[in-house]
Amino acid sequence: MTKGQILKNVFITCVAFTFLFTAFNSMANLQTSLNKEKGVGAWSMATIYISLILSCMFLPKFVIAQFGCKWAIPISMLGYILFMGSNMYAVIATMVPASIILGIGAAPLWSAQCTYFTQVGVWYAKITNRNKDAVINMFFGYFFLFFQSSQIWGNLISSLVFTPENDNSTSDQLCGADFCPGDAEAENITDNFGQTSEKVYTVCGIYLGSAVLAAIIISLFLDPITLDNDSGVEQGRKLSPKLLVATFKHLFTSPTQMLLIPITVYSGIEQAFIQGDFTQSYISCTLGIWNLGYVMMCYGVVDAICSILFGRLVQYIGHIPFFVLAFLIHGGLQVFLLLWNPSKDQEILFYVFAGLWGMGDAVIQTQLNALYGNIFSNEAEAAFANYRLWESAGFCATYLYNDLYCTSTKLHIGMTILALSVVCYTAVEVITWRSRRNRAEIST
Repeated sequence: MTKGQILKNVFITCVAFTFLFTAFNSMANLQTSLNKEKGVGAWSMATIYISLILSCMFLPKFVIAQFGCKWAIPISMLGYILFMGSNMYAVIATMVPASIILGIGAAPLWSAQCTYFTQVGVWYAKITNRNKDAVINMFFGYFFLFFQSSQIWGNLISSLVFTPENDNSTSDQLCGADFCPGDAEAENITDNFGQTSEKVYTVCGIYLGSAVLAAIIISLFLDPITLDNDSGVEQGRKLSPKLLVATFKHLFTSPTQMLLIPITVYSGIEQAFIQGDFTQSYISCTLGIWNLGYVMMCYGVVDAICSILFGRLVQYIGHIPFFVLAFLIHGGLQVFLLLWNPSKDQEILFYVFAGLWGMGDAVIQTQLNALYGNIFSNEAEAAFANYRLWESAGFCATYLYNDLYCTSTKLHIGMTILALSVVCYTAVEVITWRSRRNRAEIST
């Protein structure tokens, strides 16, 4: 490829993923508010992450080997398209199968995108005589800038469509930490939070079209590539449990990996809480579902800005101060959310809390990935498989107990896991520091 072709393909991929996750991220934010009957929304989200765990262990190399990096992407996108369509008739019989297919396709989708960007990054570095790692990081920086912007467009769409002509809504439903899904369903107060079927179909139709457009863009405009190292592709032509075995071998032979389990699980819990509980218990319940998108836009913008900013600052001050910042922000927020009685008169606080949560999430996502990469550089594939496994476990658990407990109980669970994360993360830093000191002594 020429330099121009490489940049064109990077841009095409960024645009396509923006369209795809404009649909999916916003629909995920709406699940527990819009599809709350019989826990359909929560069950569908939990099913996605259960399927994703299994898919990560077996399918990425196989799918890429069979179809190539280019075609693995639109084929995997079909699960997202099916999920969007299923929301037009959201019952267990349609949502759970669609969620299974989405989860199965998600792992090959991300693996193909990462492999494609890594390969063209290597080529671009050779053409321009630049550092390979710097080019790959630059490409992924552009990608996540586009990707995070999907929170803006998708949530803006949902808020504009769901905004009523006159907001005269009143409800005796308890909101915030006192919100209990069982009570809401029994009282039949929160049925789609007052939304008409026409508006629900409109939102689902827009998101469905956005996901379809993403697959079309990749299919028509992305150039296929042949990987420089085909050995991994050839090995992947048959389904193999090698990664599954390596994942659990790494887990049971690495004390550091075991200590990282709580914070990795918390990474899934905190993302599921902001998507499933904060949106339902605080935003939709108090302000109405039409304000959900606006508040979550604030979350997405702060998350994106902080991800880029913190990624640059970490080289100067290290990652420990950022983890401390995240622990303090999320711990403090959960205490405030536990004690706070939300009301429409305090609308600005919803945006403040969402923005602060996004700041903490930015630290956890960027720094935790970097921490895994630094500590387990020689066992990266097995380590990151553990990362996906335990983060997905956090997602699954949170969505599975979504309709079983009141929000106050969920906050207590989150605070408990966070406290355990602090203790275990501190132990990891001590072990890492001692290891570096011992290596320094041996070298001298």
